[in-house]
Amino acid sequence: MSPSHLAPDAETKVNVARTQIRGSSLLLSGRGLAIGAKLISQTLMVRYLSTSDYGAWAYALALVSLLGSFAGLSLDRAVSRFAAIYHQQQQYDKFFGVLLLVIGTVLATGFVFATILYLFPGQIESLTGVEKQPLMLLFILVFLVPIGALDDLCTKIFATFGRAGAIFFRRYVLAPSLQLGVVLLLVLQGASVSFLAGGWLVASLLGLAINGGLLWRVLREQGLFQSFNLRKVVVPAREVFSFTAPLLTSDWLTALGSSSGILLLGYFYDTEQVAMLNAVLPIAGLNLLVIQSFEFLFVPTASRMFAKADLEGINDLYWRTGVWMAVLSFPVVAVTFLLATPLTVLLFGDRYAQSGAILAAMALGNYFQASLGLNGTTLKVLGKVRYVVVINALAAITNIVLALVLIPPFGALGAACAITATLIIHNLFKQAGLRLAAGFSLVDHNYFRPYTIIAAGLVTLMVARMLGPDNLVFLAVVTGLVSLTVLILTKRTLGIDDTFPEIMKIPFLRVILK
Repeated sequence: MSPSHLAPDAETKVNVARTQIRGSSLLLSGRGLAIGAKLISQTLMVRYLSTSDYGAWAYALALVSLLGSFAGLSLDRAVSRFAAIYHQQQQYDKFFGVLLLVIGTVLATGFVFATILYLFPGQIESLTGVEKQPLMLLFILVFLVPIGALDDLCTKIFATFGRAGAIFFRRYVLAPSLQLGVVLLLVLQGASVSFLAGGWLVASLLGLAINGGLLWRVLREQGLFQSFNLRKVVVPAREVFSFTAPLLTSDWLTALGSSSGILLLGYFYDTEQVAMLNAVLPIAGLNLLVIQSFEFLFVPTASRMFAKADLEGINDLYWRTGVWMAVLSFPVVAVTFLLATPLTVLLFGDRYAQSGAILAAMALGNYFQASLGLNGTTLKVLGKVRYVVVINALAAITNIVLALVLIPPFGALGAACAITATLIIHNLFKQAGLRLAAGFSLVDHNYFRPYTIIAAGLVTLMVARMLGPDNLVFLAVVTGLVSLTVLILTKRTLGIDDTFPEIMKIPFLRVILK
């Protein structure tokens, strides 16, 4: 139905959703470019390194990621909130105080982690139960903890001043390009995994230097250096830590839960099982590409509606964008689930054939999250932060428990099943929260039909996988036909002709989508 035939309130809701969807689709294209570069890097690494070397690399990075979550003390959230408030209120003494507090905390915790690692390597090796190679890589990569946190600080300040161009450059251009350059040097020079770790560290330092230079220019353009006086700087430690302290437990449990699969694999098995899981994680993560891109513009739009107490508008925006995410992500899950094994072998070689089943399991879990839309983000917009913290902690604990149960007998596949089960349970909790918080339906009646079509499409994919698991031509044809059918049957609900009228100028697409 065209917006011109709708009542004024309904037309406004459609226009708001259409604007948000169009803008999010633009960010989706930028994120797609960055992910393309990262996938090339991933494929080259997996193909070039031995299975044990790549597993050691993945294990060391997982430890660094976990340490980084602990080192930050959730202060990244404080920067986004307090830096913007103090700048708006022209309290520049506190503005710079927040920056110095975060920088000092990150450097101090990073120094502590590095010191412990270098002083007690034997104890850490006994505690983790892994081979020496991952820990040798960790000796190099541990310095990524403070570097990554400081780099993130720069990005948060860019967001404070609305510098979308700087964020785009940092997220979608700089980091993927530097990492791809390191991987290309690794392959061209025939170097070892230690070279990869060293190159990764140098690339991160270079990225931080460039980001720091951009931040310096932004602060100078804002005229903030004229208000900077080190003697007058006020560090609002009490305000900041009183805000972040309630989030620490949830954030740490979430970080531990997300890293538990790889860390427990390294404990119960060798690094080859770690490699089998980590190789396909980025491929499965493609199912989250759309939802991650839509989140940028969804938050401010929904927040403005919340300020007007327009819960009905938020409900409509949530489900309208949710069904768009479900349909746009469907071809991704069709490929990553139905063609999981041939795709894995094509990218990484026959030695990673067993990762096909892992990719299929992970793809379903990630798609389940994407298809339900931005439920967790909507809960935060509605102010249900405590509920989000609680269910995040429960999800992390669930993931750890399931990993402990499934990994010992099933290895990497058990870790993948634990992650998928946790994603499903977590999202069901978030949907229940929306129902309790704002009366959102579990599935809005206006969007029941497209979700039924999507569910039928998923069942068709599962049946096809059972009938022809080794027939690549059959699976490829089914993938294309089911994805196209889902798009055609949901096109009216999506309102593609109203949202993207320029698409209708393309003859082939006009015939399909009109």
